[in-house]
Amino acid sequence: MKRKMCGGLYGRLTKPRKSKMNKQRVFDQLCIDEGVKYEIYKDHLGYPTFGVGHLIVKDDPEYGCEVGTTVSEERVWEAFEADLNTAHKECVALYLAKFDIWPEEVQEVLVNMMFNMGRTRLAKFKNFRAALDANDWARAAVEGRDSLWYKQVTNRAERLMTRLENV
Repeated sequence: MKRKMCGGLYGRLTKPRKSKMNKQRVFDQLCIDEGVKYEIYKDHLGYPTFGVGHLIVKDDPEYGCEVGTTVSEERVWEAFEADLNTAHKECVALYLAKFDIWPEEVQEVLVNMMFNMGRTRLAKFKNFRAALDANDWARAAVEGRDSLWYKQVTNRAERLMTRLENV
């Protein structure tokens, strides 16, 4: 099965809107956090997934395929592009105009979190959100650590919260 390194493949992705966020860095980080698999597998919660952490949904052609089914490189990157664009748009929708004026590092951390959790779960981080709204990155990191998400993906979450508190 053909495997490729994540670095350098970002050039295939389109940019949904102008942002100061470095999408190459987000892409590279997500490759580390999610990995890249060219077959269907079950994620840590038991859901069918492929590529760079792409959760298979009803509209996907892979829906209903068995674990271990090969997925083409082209399809992996198509799904990744859509997921990354969705994560960015969801951050803009959740955090409104503030998202685009926050420091690049904060934007990258939030897109990574959105990619991992989705808007519904990330929107529940009320104290985290209040700290972000106050531009208190260190307090936001404390609040991010005080979550079930942190316990579920501790290594990833700690790295992201450390980045946030160092802004």
